[in-house]
Amino acid sequence: MYRVFEALDELVAITEEARSVPMTASCVVPRGDVLELLDDVRDALPAELDDAQDVLDHRDKLVGDARALADKTVGDADDEARTLIEDARADADRMLSDAKAQADRMVAEARAHADELVADAQAEADGLIADGKRQYDAVTGRARSEADRMIEAGKAAYDRSVADGEAEQARLVSQTEVVQSAHAESARVIDGAHAESDRLRTECDEYVDGKLAEFEEVLDTTLRSVGRGRQQLRTSGRPDYAEADHRAGWRR
Repeated sequence: MYRVFEALDELVAITEEARSVPMTASCVVPRGDVLELLDDVRDALPAELDDAQDVLDHRDKLVGDARALADKTVGDADDEARTLIEDARADADRMLSDAKAQADRMVAEARAHADELVADAQAEADGLIADGKRQYDAVTGRARSEADRMIEAGKAAYDRSVADGEAEQARLVSQTEVVQSAHAESARVIDGAHAESDRLRTECDEYVDGKLAEFEEVLDTTLRSVGRGRQQLRTSGRPDYAEADHRAGWRR
């Protein structure tokens, strides 16, 4: 890079010492010396200037590609978040349906069992009453006290059987608390599914925001590099040379 400034100083000295053309502001400079110094300047320029010029030439393409990549990243994140939410909702609906089906099945089984026990108790009571009546008819010829005793015994057995059946029915009915527990569990599962869905949405939003921040940092770095390249081009002080064709080839 030092050779660039040295060659520029020599060019300035040659221009200042050159013989003036009468009646004009032009001067006559030695072409060979000037071209040699220009070649030295071109060879001494760092490759980063060419890279910066390439970046400037392709700036619009880089910005367009960056925007397209950002739109694609955001779209992919939205699609992924939508898929996760739909899956969470489907799982919640399925678990709720299973819980309801299980609760309905338990209630139906409890009711069927209670009805069966009541029917058995009623049948047993009817059988005891029938036995008591038959025994009453069989011992009609016995003493009245024996008949009364047998009747009382039959009634006591009947009352006991009915009481047992009612107690068993009450016990089975109390099992409906299981149904309430099932509903509570289903509500907990639904709340958990909603919480998981919210968490996944939050994680997706944070992921997208992080990616956009990283991309923004890359863009800022690229723009700063482009700005530095332009500043270096502006401050390099390219002189106005008479050899236009040679200068155009040097810029390429």
